Amino acid sequence: MKVAPARGCSWYHPQDGQRCYRFEKPGIAGLVTMAFVAIPRCRPAFAELSNAGRWRGRVLTGAGLALLPWLGYLAATLPPAQAVGWVVLDGLEAVALLAAGNRLLRQDGRHRAPAVAAAVLLLADACIDVATSSGPELAVAVGMAIVVELPLAALCLRAAAFQ
Repeated sequence: MKVAPARGCSWYHPQDGQRCYRFEKPGIAGLVTMAFVAIPRCRPAFAELSNAGRWRGRVLTGAGLALLPWLGYLAATLPPAQAVGWVVLDGLEAVALLAAGNRLLRQDGRHRAPAVAAAVLLLADACIDVATSSGPELAVAVGMAIVVELPLAALCLRAAAFQ
């Protein structure tokens, strides 16, 4: 017996092509379809997402939280003309990382846009850090880019592409 999804709110799971359903305001027929057709068929796909996405969500959320004290340090130590740009850039990174991580932890499919935004911002931050540094600051900038920013950007892109 085939049951049509309510209001055309169906999609196919990207990994296995399994049909899943989402209902905004289901009626009685929608509740019956969701209870007996949609949830049992989609549960394995969502369980698979929770295992892989849980640690990625925790890492992204932790990185976003770790940037918050860093923003205060930048604002207090840099000259005001430089502090504005760096605080805004790192603040946008923190917001994107927290949004992507939170959405991954909640298994929300809308995590892709903030994850890609975080990756782009992290790549821009790494490039700007390396380009504007000289002397001993250059070694710190290259080290931060290699150890923190580029791997975190790769994790964001992986989460956006495969979750």
